[in-house]
Amino acid sequence: MIAHKGSDIPNRLRRITAGVLGITLLASAAGGILLATAGTAVQLVGVSAEGTTVIIEATEPAAYTVNRPDKETLLVDLRGVSVAGATSRVGTQSAVSGVRFEQASAPDGVTVARVRLALTRASDYTVKSARNTIRIDLAPGAQAVVHESAGPGVPAIRVAATASPARPAPKAAGVPGPALQRAGVDAMAALRSVQPPAEAPVAPPSAPPSPPTPVLQAQQGLDISTGQERKYTGHPISMDFQGVDLRSVLRTFAEISGLNMVIDPDVQGTVDIVLTDVPWDQALEVILRGNSLDYTVDGTIVRIARLETIRKEQDARTLLAQSAANAGTLSVRTYTLSYAKADQAAPLVRSAVLSPRGNVQIDARTNTLIITDLPGRLDTVAQLLATLDRAEPQVEIEARIITTTRDFARALGVQWGFNGRVDSTIGNTPNLTFPNNGSLGGRSGVQGPAGSDPRAGALEAAGTAVNLAVPAATSAVGLALGAINGAFNLDVALTALERTGKGRILSTPRVTTQNNVEAEITQGVQIPVQTEANNTVTVTFKDAALTLKVTPQITASSTVIMQITLENATPGVPVNGIPSIDTQRAITRVQVADGMTTVMGGIFVSSETTSSDRTPVLHRVPFLSWLFKRDTNEDRSRELLIFITPRIQRG
Repeated sequence: MIAHKGSDIPNRLRRITAGVLGITLLASAAGGILLATAGTAVQLVGVSAEGTTVIIEATEPAAYTVNRPDKETLLVDLRGVSVAGATSRVGTQSAVSGVRFEQASAPDGVTVARVRLALTRASDYTVKSARNTIRIDLAPGAQAVVHESAGPGVPAIRVAATASPARPAPKAAGVPGPALQRAGVDAMAALRSVQPPAEAPVAPPSAPPSPPTPVLQAQQGLDISTGQERKYTGHPISMDFQGVDLRSVLRTFAEISGLNMVIDPDVQGTVDIVLTDVPWDQALEVILRGNSLDYTVDGTIVRIARLETIRKEQDARTLLAQSAANAGTLSVRTYTLSYAKADQAAPLVRSAVLSPRGNVQIDARTNTLIITDLPGRLDTVAQLLATLDRAEPQVEIEARIITTTRDFARALGVQWGFNGRVDSTIGNTPNLTFPNNGSLGGRSGVQGPAGSDPRAGALEAAGTAVNLAVPAATSAVGLALGAINGAFNLDVALTALERTGKGRILSTPRVTTQNNVEAEITQGVQIPVQTEANNTVTVTFKDAALTLKVTPQITASSTVIMQITLENATPGVPVNGIPSIDTQRAITRVQVADGMTTVMGGIFVSSETTSSDRTPVLHRVPFLSWLFKRDTNEDRSRELLIFITPRIQRG
């Protein structure tokens, strides 16, 4: 089975190249790539060790590996390099106690120069290269920062080499060799989960301890097939290519990483790229992306081809799989639904499950689906219908509308009148010709005849001096004073009123409905209203009712989302013989837990009124102002609260 790189390919590539730390590829100005081979006379100039620094110099850049057979030994293998004429110089304070040169040959015949460094103490190390110079820094007791074990018994390496258009001869799996050959074999061995090959015949080292984890920050990039962001954790490499053949560059990646790589014949082109300390997997993907390439992994083989080629192959495999899945004998099954509607379930089954050869028919009389399709698809249809054909839970919604009223009124008024007379009959005339007699009155006899109601003065107010009685008074006191001869009479009547009222109205509409189904309940009266147009009298009816309209939705967390419309309309006071309607309405959407009560809304109205009827100017007279005014105080409040309670009824 061929697995595309969008799944676990980056991890597999990192595992099979775990022994590679970096590569420096230097291209010539003419665009060619040089790599020391068996026929190239690259000489090892010498080794210099001062303090904790070791410098290895060759006449030309060469591929190399560094490994550690034991804690106090480092082996540096340079491919295509001769040790003839090499010199060594070790300082007195150097961390290296001795240097030895060894000459060997790789299985493909390439000359290998080995530099064996004997350390004075166990040391970690870092390796850097610049053209034909290799620098090793020893750090006693410090953590290594650029090397990592490629597998059991395989030392960490770093490669610095010029590239080569020609890949070295294939390596024999059972014949180990130094440098790159051994790293490649071990990487593939790790991929195949087999034991690594034996050590090279030149100074075989003992099994090394596992080196520390490298300090390398992951870099981010986009996967070239999925477009999704992912992290690159490959070992850093440096590259400098100009006009290099694309196939040669890919073969170079296979050489330094040990990948089993197959390159399609239609992969052609050249590469111009300069990279410094870039993770190798990111560098590979950049090259692939820049040339419209992609790769797949088949077992232990990585195949690189044109992106359109891989996509066409994937499409062909998909079509082949679909054709195989749609092949077979069709079967017919019937499904009688109990709760779901057949005409509503049919489109879902047709779009979600049926194959291109499938068909669905509806028998509305029995609420049955008749489905024709492959047996495997029919099993999936049965599972889908088992999910859809379920009884919907019901919801009981109870609303409580509470209306409270409070009224308070207080009024105090006064009526009084007087009558004065000057007349000879009563002997109080003045000794004047004019005026000799007269009268002055503001209404006398408020009490009227003996035994009459003093509140009657309110009805005879036309002749009073001050008429500020309380309408519909509940209490009254009358007082009449007069002279014996009737020369002067005074009548006073006090009226008072105090009223208190409280009211409470509770309305509780309740309705039950299924999930996601609207329900409505109404209770009230219809008020007739007459209208006349063109000598035609028309009677229409207006609703004055309590109406609850709600659509519940039950959630997975046993809460209920409700779209609620609640209206409370009552007959009001007619205006000019036309009936009016007092309306209270609330429209909202709330979420309430099962069995819990929430306040859907509320209205509070309060009014305070103070009025005073009085006689101008005279109402300001101190101590006597109450004789010339009437005070009225009113306090009214009205409160409306609406509560809602849902209860889920299951099964």
